[in-house]
Amino acid sequence: MEAPGNSGGFEAARGLVDADLTVYSWVLEHRTADAAAIAAATGVDQEEAARSVERLLAARLLHAVPDDPRVVFAVAPETATAQLAAPVEAEIREQQGRLAEIRRELDRFSASYHRSHSPAGTMELLENVQDVRGTLNQASDRCRREVLSSQPGGGSRVPEAMQEALIRDQAMLERGIQLRTLYHHTARFNGPSQVYVAAASALGGQYRTAHELFGRLIVFDRELAFIPVQDGSWGAIVIREPSTVGYLCEIFEQTWDRATPFVDAATQGLEEVSREIHETILRLLAAGHKDEAIARRLGMSLRTARRHIADIMEELGAASRFQAGAQAAVRGLLDPDVPIAP
Repeated sequence: MEAPGNSGGFEAARGLVDADLTVYSWVLEHRTADAAAIAAATGVDQEEAARSVERLLAARLLHAVPDDPRVVFAVAPETATAQLAAPVEAEIREQQGRLAEIRRELDRFSASYHRSHSPAGTMELLENVQDVRGTLNQASDRCRREVLSSQPGGGSRVPEAMQEALIRDQAMLERGIQLRTLYHHTARFNGPSQVYVAAASALGGQYRTAHELFGRLIVFDRELAFIPVQDGSWGAIVIREPSTVGYLCEIFEQTWDRATPFVDAATQGLEEVSREIHETILRLLAAGHKDEAIARRLGMSLRTARRHIADIMEELGAASRFQAGAQAAVRGLLDPDVPIAP
């Protein structure tokens, strides 16, 4: 008895039946594949026993001794699997080598393709504040229609920066450029911000505030966008790719539609703004955010955020920050239709 080739072994392995398990177990114990003996001992039909032995040999589960074909012994299923799989695994490795070679050859053409589909200059890194200011001033001089701006951290604006911004913005507004800017609600409580908004609004600038902003952004003519780098430095990324700039403008417009007009900020809307700030803090507390994260998201100093948190906890009689958020939800102080993003 002789086992067939590898392809026949696969077919045999897929075609094994329940009787083969009975025959395999008998051969495992008696080390012989005599069909008559198997039939007499197991009740399997003799012809079926003979066919079963052939299938088990083909599936490598039985092995005949070359010098004495009457001696047949069963082998471990793992051994049979390894024997059948070895040629296939070798073929797979060969095919993988061919695929790797194809990738190496075709990857040489990738640079040319991506250069043609990603025009040079669609993105630029400005690594220091001097380059950022210079490029912003240049973009302001060349602007023709509008500027969209999101400026988080409104509560920490310094007079020098606001004065520089006012000079730049005044020149654009006098040229008829539409100027729209988003601040955090906390900018309403910041003296330099109040002075700047009053002066720029008189020239035609539009300003709104929100309790949360998506980040810092300046877009000129919906063609040129500036976003900050994520390493904490004063650098910026300049983006010219149209689809990306358009996406950033859409984010701005959605936030603008939900924001509150910032007009005569020293006297108007402060009570409502304070309520929104407290409600947002409560939601962030209930969500488990730390003081630092709350301060960052609301554009206020850590000290100011902690003062708000302490006031809220005292009002609610809460022993912990999470308890303050939970108690506010139980008392119905939070609008359930306004979710807080993670």
